[in-house]
Amino acid sequence: MTRIIGFDPGSRITGYGVIDSSGGKLGYIASGTINADPKTPYLDRLPSIVEGVEEVLQRHQPQAAAIERVFVAANPSAALKLGQVRGIVLGLLILHTVPIYEYSPREIKKMVTGQGNAAKEQVQYMVQKLLCLSAMPGEDAADALAAAISHIRHL
Repeated sequence: MTRIIGFDPGSRITGYGVIDSSGGKLGYIASGTINADPKTPYLDRLPSIVEGVEEVLQRHQPQAAAIERVFVAANPSAALKLGQVRGIVLGLLILHTVPIYEYSPREIKKMVTGQGNAAKEQVQYMVQKLLCLSAMPGEDAADALAAAISHIRHL
């Protein structure tokens, strides 16, 4: 059995999703978000993100991590903030000696929905179906779970 954690980093909301894979079967473990108060100055949000990621890693002890590759956003300031939060996640994964695998947003969508240009709702729907969830996960958790599923499908 392999435990995979996926992350969808964001400066306000960082999604995470944890799945187990055994013999090609996927098992849902946990998902959620690490929320930073958007009213708080950006740099003051970072400690809560560090604490949240650390807590998730401690609780779930993943054997591998999947995360989206950086893409260039239309807003340079937002792209820099996203990159900094992504760096926090990557740094903590490295400290926990969790192997990291990166996938483009297009690769993740294609591996989960069959289409590289799928809408967020399609990703949410397919994550719900693939993991036999009773309810559709939120966008950020679904994106993180999709990254983890993509890693399993890539193996």
